[in-house]
Amino acid sequence: MTDTTLLGMPARREARPATREGKTYFVRTFGCQMNEHDSERISGLLRSDGMAPAAAAEDADVVVLNTCTIRENADQRLYGYLGSLKQAKDARPGMRILVGGCMAQKDRGTIQERAGWVDVVFGTHNTHRVLHLLDHADEWGPVTEVWEETASTDDIPSMLPTQRQVDHAAWVTITIGCNNSCTFCIVPSVRGREISRRPGDIISEVSQLVADGVVEVTLLGQNVNSYGRDLELNGRKPIFADLLRRTGEVEGLRRVRYTSPHPKDFGEDVAIAMAETPVVCEQLHLPLQSGADRVLSSMHRGYNAKRFLDKLALARDVIPGLAVSTDIIVGFPGETEAEFQATLDLVTEARFDSAFMFQFSPRPGTAAFEMTDQFIDAEVIQERFERLVALQNQITLERNEDMVGETYEVMVEGPSKRDPEMATTRTRGNKLVHVPGQFDPATVLNAVITRAAPHHLIGTVA
Repeated sequence: MTDTTLLGMPARREARPATREGKTYFVRTFGCQMNEHDSERISGLLRSDGMAPAAAAEDADVVVLNTCTIRENADQRLYGYLGSLKQAKDARPGMRILVGGCMAQKDRGTIQERAGWVDVVFGTHNTHRVLHLLDHADEWGPVTEVWEETASTDDIPSMLPTQRQVDHAAWVTITIGCNNSCTFCIVPSVRGREISRRPGDIISEVSQLVADGVVEVTLLGQNVNSYGRDLELNGRKPIFADLLRRTGEVEGLRRVRYTSPHPKDFGEDVAIAMAETPVVCEQLHLPLQSGADRVLSSMHRGYNAKRFLDKLALARDVIPGLAVSTDIIVGFPGETEAEFQATLDLVTEARFDSAFMFQFSPRPGTAAFEMTDQFIDAEVIQERFERLVALQNQITLERNEDMVGETYEVMVEGPSKRDPEMATTRTRGNKLVHVPGQFDPATVLNAVITRAAPHHLIGTVA
């Protein structure tokens, strides 16, 4: 078989008849909500071609790995998983293995070199081409296709068929790409410059989702606060606050969430729109990354610790009952013990409801990767990480304990995985609450919180 590489292919959505009736597929997702949403589109395309989901990768005719490249072990996880699939591929040569997503975009030329049994490599804006690339692999052999030119709104796969994980909730992409230059992040390299969808297209998609039974949507973008800066409609630029209000006007929608804002761009207009739009949830993910001003400057974050705390205070003042989560990186190059202590001090003051905490991992292609003379010993990073996790876990428990005895609106997600006699529900602040009983997904209940745990709550139906 020959190895064909197709770079910069046009974003066409050619019609084609279903050709894989009776075959099965398996999609595994690594990474963020963007990847999860892309995987839903990929699954939808495969189902539209007559395929059905398989229970395990080893049993599938087509295996798709939708990859992430944010952390250092991403490569190890991918190639380790590919290695486990080689035996299945050897036993069934007709199996097709596809690798897509951010790592595929970044390592476009090396994946098939390191794992010669991979049939298709496709980039972050080539999702809509999956079936055509499968056809190519069947007829001509392995193929790599990634985007090389500037992406466009044609590369937002909003009109592709989607196989959602649940029926009542959906992702809605409002922007792709990112214009920021955070020194630890490779997203701008693998997803390109920021491009906003027209608000009318977004509202049309939300309306169609509601017509299909969706009651909760999450608006997705690398930096939702900069939504619309590349657009001009009727002589003005649409802004995210306006989009929140318009989304909230869609009849039949019960909840709206969004992720993620950037602290430097989060403003009072968005906070007011959240407070004044009933279906927008009292939930905010505001990535801190570090509590030390010098580290934040080295990260190119565009704010300092005081400004971050001011933004947080603004949001909490304007939005009653707001639940706030964050991201924190431990061990960024050059971080001193005093600077790490500044992060602990800020976390103590901010009292986040939860946090996604990470140990710094140098990623090729980022500015931080070149800061080798400032890298911190792994043992030091691990020790700091454990201290941060312990602090945040204690704060999270205390925040949850403050909810005991109070009544909250919750939405049912389904039966508990550990106890089918309990239902797993979620508050508007995005906290898990387990309540006794069996209810249909999307059922809205009032629950009295009776017990708090570090990562969930127990309640009873009021």
